[in-house]
Amino acid sequence: MTQKDILSMTLPELEAEITALGEKKFRAGQLYGWLHEKRVTAFSECTNLPKAFIEQLDGMFFIMRPVVKRKLVSKLDGTTKYLYEFPDGECCETVMMSYKHGNSLCISTQVGCKMGCSFCASTKAGFVRDLLPSEMLSQVYESERESGRKVESLVLMGIGEPLDNFDNVLRFLELLSSDKGKNLSLRHVSLSTCGIVPRIRELADMKLGLTLSVSLHAPTDEKRGAIMPINKRYDTAELIDACRYYFAQTGRRISFEFALIAGVNDDAATAKELIKLLRPVSPCHVNLIPVNEIKEREYRKSGRVKDFQKLLEENGVNATVRRTLGADINAACGQLRRDNM
Repeated sequence: MTQKDILSMTLPELEAEITALGEKKFRAGQLYGWLHEKRVTAFSECTNLPKAFIEQLDGMFFIMRPVVKRKLVSKLDGTTKYLYEFPDGECCETVMMSYKHGNSLCISTQVGCKMGCSFCASTKAGFVRDLLPSEMLSQVYESERESGRKVESLVLMGIGEPLDNFDNVLRFLELLSSDKGKNLSLRHVSLSTCGIVPRIRELADMKLGLTLSVSLHAPTDEKRGAIMPINKRYDTAELIDACRYYFAQTGRRISFEFALIAGVNDDAATAKELIKLLRPVSPCHVNLIPVNEIKEREYRKSGRVKDFQKLLEENGVNATVRRTLGADINAACGQLRRDNM
């Protein structure tokens, strides 16, 4: 019999499974607490459950737990990067970062990525598969366990496109925010997307309270299409319209990610085009990112970041420069998995 992934089950689903075994409903609540509050890694650790019931659980279910394949700790700021390996041998990356407001964890949602953005290391090794809800959740649990640090905010900005793994990501968010588990408010979660327009609209209608971060990187179809293939399917006008809808439905300010590449998108003309594009989405925020240099591309970090930021702010667009963490360990996602392969 194929064992079931118990860490991906919601409490009502677990209750249905447990009562079908002839056990009382409250046993499911006990088990859920062991899994999501105490974070057990084996059913034998559930000390208030009957031995016969534990034997049934061992036969029917498995508890997802990745192995730390590699771990890098920055000597500059303590940023910790994990390469987690799952039971099938596939790997993903997770990064723990410390800020004044607390610890933030960046998790992956897929093994590899299909989106093909030309400046991104995550897509270079190719797409393999989606991550399960348990595999996303276990990145949180294992990182807290291994580091001894509590995760206070979360970003879905690692390897993969979250909205391309929509159903599994929604299930993960449900488990993450459950008051019987991690109980992390989704207002402390940021989801980054390259711009899958129908999913942005669907997410807006759910009113989950998430912060939406949109990887924009260029303000025109010509420039964006050259570095982001997704723009050929959903152009900038469609994307901006979906962002306006998201704000209208949720009241949550959109954050636009903009990786500045020397000689590609860092000139004053591009800044002015960006200002014009974002006027209909006000209020919004632009997160300027010096591009991560990867060996497959000749893209180089811009030396005009401060000038670009100043021009945006002088024209009423809120803009900050992302703080670079873990520079000595290549903390940008995709590089460690690729090197391991």
